[in-house]
Amino acid sequence: MSEVFIDVTRLVGRLMKGRLPTGVDRVSLAYVRHFFDHAQAVVRLGARTLVLPRQASRALFRQLLAPSPDVNRIMLWLVGREYLKFQRGHRLQGAFLFNTGHSGLEQPGYPEQLRRQGVRPLFLVHDLIPISHPEYCRAGELARHEIRMNNVLRLAQGVIANSQATLDALKDFARKTDQPTPPAVVALLAAPVFAAPSPVRPVAGPYFVIVSTIEPRKNHWLLLQLWRRLVEQMGANAPKLVVIGQRGWECENVVDLLERCELLRDVVTELPACSDADLSTYLHHAQALLFPSFAEGYGMPLVEALSHGVPVIASDLPAFREIAGDIPDYRDPLDALGWMACIEAYTRTDSAERTAQLNRIARFVPPTWSAHFQLVEGLMERLG
Repeated sequence: MSEVFIDVTRLVGRLMKGRLPTGVDRVSLAYVRHFFDHAQAVVRLGARTLVLPRQASRALFRQLLAPSPDVNRIMLWLVGREYLKFQRGHRLQGAFLFNTGHSGLEQPGYPEQLRRQGVRPLFLVHDLIPISHPEYCRAGELARHEIRMNNVLRLAQGVIANSQATLDALKDFARKTDQPTPPAVVALLAAPVFAAPSPVRPVAGPYFVIVSTIEPRKNHWLLLQLWRRLVEQMGANAPKLVVIGQRGWECENVVDLLERCELLRDVVTELPACSDADLSTYLHHAQALLFPSFAEGYGMPLVEALSHGVPVIASDLPAFREIAGDIPDYRDPLDALGWMACIEAYTRTDSAERTAQLNRIARFVPPTWSAHFQLVEGLMERLG
C-alpha cells in the first residue's frame, strides 16, 4: 500500500477542547483505527503543517481512540515537540493524505500547503447542505462551503462520498461551476459498535428518541409542537420524547420550548451529553427513532437504530432511501398531521404499523467499515 497520512487537526482540536465526537468525528476515528499501523498523523497549526513520526503518530492515534485522563498534556507534548523542530520543506511526495472532515478546506493557504508538500489528497465529502440549503446553516457558511467544494474539485486526487446523494450533489456543483469531478467512489458509513444495551428501561412507558445536534435543519421544533398536542390530547398517556444531542446554533425557539414550556416539562427529556452505552440503551427500548430532517447527506442515527432492530420514522430523503430502502416509515418533514398519526400508531407496541416495520427490519443489511475500506483502497489502487 502507498504511504498514508491522515489529517487529524479537527480531531485533536475538538478533543483538547473537551468536545464530544460528532458523526463526522466518528468517521474520522474509523480512518484512524483502520490505518493505525502504517499511517502518520498530520496536524495543521496556522501556516505550519506538522507530520508526526510513526511512533508519535501511534501515540497520538491511541489518545484519539481512547483518551487518557491526562490527554491534553500528552497531546501538547506530542504536537509541541514536532512544532519546535518544524521543517518548512517537509514533503510527502506521492503519499495519500486523507482529509475526512472538510477540515481547513476553506483556509486561504490550504491549497498551497498541499502543493508544497507534493501530497495526493483524498477528500471524504459528507454533504453540500450549506450550498443546497443555506437557510439551515450559520451565516456565511454558504460562501465557506463553496470554497471547500471548489478546493475539493481542484485539489483532490480522489473523492470518497458517504452516499450517492452526496456524490450527485457534488457533481451538480461541478457542472454549475464548470469543473470536472475527480475520480470518486461512494462508500456508505458503518454505525459505531456500541456496548450491549442494559435490560433496564431508562424511561417508564413508551417513548421515542431523536439523535442529533439541535439545529434548524434537524426539525426539532416540529416534534416539540407535536408533543404539546399529544399531551393536550392524551394527558398522562402521552408517550415521552428523549432528545439526545448537543445544542447547536440558531435554535432559540427549540430551546425556549425545552426550557419554558410547562406542558413538556415532565414529558420531554434533553440529554446533551450521552455516552455510547446510554445511547445504546435508549435506542434499544424506544418505540422508534424519529428523524424529521429537512436535508441530510447521510443518516448515521438511522443506521444505528436499524442495526439495533429499532423502527425509524424519517423524512423522505434520497440518502435515507439509499441506506434503508423501504424499511422505515417515511413522512414529509412538513407533514405535521402525518407525523402525529404515525407517532400515535407507534406508541402502541403491537400496532400494525410498528409490527410491519419490525418485519421489514429483518432484511436490513447494515453498512460495514470492511466494505467501506475495500472501496476506499480500491480507489487508491486505481489512482496508482
